Amino acid sequence: MWRVGVDLGGTKIEALALSPSGEERMRVRAPTPRGDYEATLDAIVSLVNACTDGLAPSEIAGVGVGIPGSLSPRKELVRNANSTWLNGRPLHRDLQARFQWPAVIENDANCFALSEAADGAAQGCRAVFGVILGTGVGGGLVIDGHSQLGHNAIGGEWGHNPLPWPDAEEYPGPVCYCGKRGCIETFLCGPALERQYRELTGSVLVAKAIAERATEGESAAQAAFATYARRLAKALATVINVVDPDMIVFGGGLSNIPVLMDEAAAQLPEWVFSDCFSTPLKANKWGDSSGVRGAAQLVYCPR
Repeated sequence: MWRVGVDLGGTKIEALALSPSGEERMRVRAPTPRGDYEATLDAIVSLVNACTDGLAPSEIAGVGVGIPGSLSPRKELVRNANSTWLNGRPLHRDLQARFQWPAVIENDANCFALSEAADGAAQGCRAVFGVILGTGVGGGLVIDGHSQLGHNAIGGEWGHNPLPWPDAEEYPGPVCYCGKRGCIETFLCGPALERQYRELTGSVLVAKAIAERATEGESAAQAAFATYARRLAKALATVINVVDPDMIVFGGGLSNIPVLMDEAAAQLPEWVFSDCFSTPLKANKWGDSSGVRGAAQLVYCPR
C-alpha cells in the first residue's frame, strides 16, 4: 500500500506517495499560503489528491503530515509552531475530516530524523538525533526506529532550551518568538548567522553567500562561522550529555555548509562530559526530501 507524506513548511508544502520499499510514485510542491489557515488546508488536500490520482482508495494506507510545531496532547491543537497561523488550530481534526484515510501529524524534525534513521544517513543506528538548522532550529530523536515524542509530546525540542555556557555577550540573549530569551534557536537559525555577519560588517548577506566568502578567506565571514560553530558545539553537547546518540544527522539549509559541522565536531570535546568523543556528525542523505519521506513513514503500512 502507498503512504502519502506531506511536509508543511513555512515557505513551501511538499507531498509524495511512498511505497513500503521506499519507492516514490509522485512528488509535488506548492507555495505555503502564509497567514491563511483555510488556504493551507486546501493546499494540503490538493497536493495529496495529486499524489493519489489514479490510485484506488484501498491502495492508500494513510497520510502523514510533518508540521513546524506539535500537537498538544491535552487540547489536540497545534502549538509552538513558528508558522504562527497554525497555532491554536485543530489541524489534525480538520485534515482528518477531509481525508478518507487515517491522518497522522508529527513535528517536522521528528519526520526528518525518522527518515534518516530508516533508510538515510543513519540507517542501522539504534539512537539517532536529527537536527534541522534553517529558518528555525528543530530536533527529533529516534530510537529503535520510533520517534520519541515523550510524555508531553515535545521530545527532541532542543531549540527551545537556553544556549548553554553563554559568554557574556550571549546573555540574556535575543527574544525568541516563543516569548523567552536566549533560546538555542535564536543563536543557530539562519537569520542569526546573517545577523552576526551584519553586526561585524554592516553588510546584509544570506547564509550561503557568507559561506562562500568564508571559503574565499574573508576574515569577517570566517569569524561569523567560528562564533556559530562554537554555539552549535555547546548546544549539541547538552544533547550528547543526556542522550549520547549513535549519530547526529543534519538537515535544513545550513546543513549544506560542511564547514559548520566540521568546526562544531572539532570543538565538541571541550563541552562533552567525557574523556573521549567519537559521535559521527553527518549530513542527511535525502536532502529536502527527508521531511516528506519521514512524514509518509509515520503511517502504519502492512506489507
